[in-house]
Amino acid sequence: MSSESPKKKSALSVRQGISSLPLVNIKKINASKKIMGADEYVKQVLKGDKVALSKAITIIESSLPDHLLLAKTIVEKCVPYSGKSIRIGITGVPGVGKSTFIEALGKHLTKSKHKVAVLAIDPSSEVTGGSILGDKTRMNDLAVDRNAYIRPTPAAGSLGGVARKTRETIILCEAAGFDSILVETVGVGQSETLVNSMVDFLLLLMLPGAGDELQGIKRGITEMANAIIINKADGTNITKAKIAKKEFENALQLFPINESGWKPTVACCSSITHEGIEEIWNLILKYVEFTKKNNYFEKNRIEQLKHQMIEIVNDRLKKLFFSGPKVVALIKKLEKKLASKEITSFAAAQNLFEYYLYQYTNNKF
Repeated sequence: MSSESPKKKSALSVRQGISSLPLVNIKKINASKKIMGADEYVKQVLKGDKVALSKAITIIESSLPDHLLLAKTIVEKCVPYSGKSIRIGITGVPGVGKSTFIEALGKHLTKSKHKVAVLAIDPSSEVTGGSILGDKTRMNDLAVDRNAYIRPTPAAGSLGGVARKTRETIILCEAAGFDSILVETVGVGQSETLVNSMVDFLLLLMLPGAGDELQGIKRGITEMANAIIINKADGTNITKAKIAKKEFENALQLFPINESGWKPTVACCSSITHEGIEEIWNLILKYVEFTKKNNYFEKNRIEQLKHQMIEIVNDRLKKLFFSGPKVVALIKKLEKKLASKEITSFAAAQNLFEYYLYQYTNNKF
């Protein structure tokens, strides 16, 4: 037995750490994140590179000044390769099963050798501005389909149930070879009708047996819808779905025929069993054929381009207005006057507008 007494373990003893990690080449990482030129982005997008497509869309959605010109160039170079898809808007009240329906329709299309791009718009928090962006987790099968591309985007305060750059994103997806574009909105609201100005076919999803079927829908979106689909028509809901279908058909009789000449159709489907999904796609194809024959299809797209032009002007004027430091300073002064009830909102707005015009016309802005 050794005469040396064993050393006592101490809580203060230092343990041997892990071996030193290899040095990270920061320059190499930064180089991999380096923004490509517009020509390179377009080249990769035209090849159908989903990574390049995602990066290009991110640049388009960016509000950074350095990205504005690059984004404009990318979109303009992709325009000649766009326009060959069927653009489908899908809307409906929250909980109606939009994501499940889109996955069912998307899988049906990819099995038929179509390439599907899903532009899923998630609602943003009014408090934090954040979004969950969980559509890829809700569309598990479609997310891993090589012939599908899912792009979740926050609405970020944008009206109309769609993101601010949805139109430009559609152009890039078409240039990348996607022939079916599905635009999912955040849900039915007063401004949901904006989606109609960027798609060829608007599909409104409704629930069976949710009370008074006609009470929960907005007349505007219903008049614009090319088809009303009663989703979740399975199990014990089948009878309710048939009743709802009849009620919607009766209600649509009271609506005038829209400019396309197409009479909106009501159908039932189950996104779980896929019952009725093929029929809905055939209905969309029938609509496209019908509107191409009477020239409404192309006319509608031209009208959408005009609408986009005005929308871009409105967006830029708004940015120009609020970017002026003198206007921002005046807004703060007027806000104090509003708080002390020295001025009305109407008078304050007129004050701002007149001041802006004076500064702008005198080149002092």
